[in-house]
Amino acid sequence: MTEAKKPAKVPVSNANHPGLVRSLDAAKYDTVKLALLKVLPNKTPGLTQTQMRGEASYHLPEHLFPDTDKTAWWIKSVQLDLEAKGIIAREKDAHPLRWYQI
Repeated sequence: MTEAKKPAKVPVSNANHPGLVRSLDAAKYDTVKLALLKVLPNKTPGLTQTQMRGEASYHLPEHLFPDTDKTAWWIKSVQLDLEAKGIIAREKDAHPLRWYQI
């Protein structure tokens, strides 16, 4: 009897909760990361949360994300990780909040 192979995991940080690290599915994480980096501009003005979610969702394959209700959670989780790692940033004093690549 062969044991089912567990999906690879990646450690994910949270910009709003420094020190909090959890593990997420690496394939989904990498796919969302690529989608976010594809849609986020390299300078201000950045994208709002709604714009970022809407634009990144178009780049997520259905075979990895068949339940579109969960894509917003994945996009937010990866956004917070990229922000914690200094890959993207929030615009200072922007209302609503906006994000861009550093």
